[in-house]
Amino acid sequence: MLQILRKIAFPFSLIYGMVVYLRNLMYDKGLLTSVSYETPTICVGNLSVGGTGKTPMTEYLLRMLEHHRVAVLSRGYKRKSKGFVLAMSQSNVLDLGDEPYQLHRKFPSVSVAVDADRRNGMEQLEQYVKPEVIVLDDAFQHRRVKPTFSLLLTAYDHLYAGDWYLPTGNLRDAKKEAHRADVIIVTKCPVGLTLSDRKAVMAKLKPKSHQKVLFASLRYADEVTDGKGNHMLLQALQDKDVALVTGIASPEPLLRHLTTMGIKVLHYEFGDHHDFTEKDIQKFSGHDLVLTTEKDFVRLEGKVQHLFYLEVSHYFTPEDHTELEKSIKGLLH
Repeated sequence: MLQILRKIAFPFSLIYGMVVYLRNLMYDKGLLTSVSYETPTICVGNLSVGGTGKTPMTEYLLRMLEHHRVAVLSRGYKRKSKGFVLAMSQSNVLDLGDEPYQLHRKFPSVSVAVDADRRNGMEQLEQYVKPEVIVLDDAFQHRRVKPTFSLLLTAYDHLYAGDWYLPTGNLRDAKKEAHRADVIIVTKCPVGLTLSDRKAVMAKLKPKSHQKVLFASLRYADEVTDGKGNHMLLQALQDKDVALVTGIASPEPLLRHLTTMGIKVLHYEFGDHHDFTEKDIQKFSGHDLVLTTEKDFVRLEGKVQHLFYLEVSHYFTPEDHTELEKSIKGLLH
């Protein structure tokens, strides 16, 4: 049914595509301005509406930059606060939004800020925090700020090269804008990707001569946690009545992983960044264990009994990791 509706919406996707084209043209011609900043900035983004693993990639960069003074600037999607907010010890998920709050909890030494006005956010961080480097989360299409370095993410099983504009497809920006990326990272790759597999993807993406293309797969933790220091091996869930609750753009890889591990779940699927209501929670209460993603956990914590999450991260081959690390750390010298 959804596919039929998307096809019916094709004329609207043409209008959307024209608006995107004109907006980018105005930036390219200087009618709209992109501002650069003194602090090195790393943009993490995509051309689609989620599902490429931007937050785990931001975490990957933060671990890579752990010995530097780092700040993260995000829009803070669906937060209840307004304007510029710098995460403090008393900040909560309503102040920051789910993903920035997740980063704040996980990396307490990192300055996490949210602001829908990226320029104002940059100015505030440079004035009051003075970081060595700023990671711009989900900012590839926000051209008012010109980053020093851009990482463009695209999922292996849903490359932007074969996609189309919203609402018929998932693109929120034009495919040709990929040329602005310094590195294209193909995420969610199957384990054991061969050289011929890589070449096939490269043939579809057609990177520019200045661009590197790197490949990453998802790696799930061996255990689940409740955020209070209690852990349980993932395999121990095989004999339990498990509810899987997801409010993310693409839960399929997680479902496949759980199936591979022999874990049967009753899946309660919600839209990306879903605000869980009491009625929602009643639907999946009563199970032995409620399993969710780390992003959903920060919105459900304290509201659901027996709540655990499974951590996920990106994995690069040693060669691709070294290539990315060289590019990132080269910005700081």
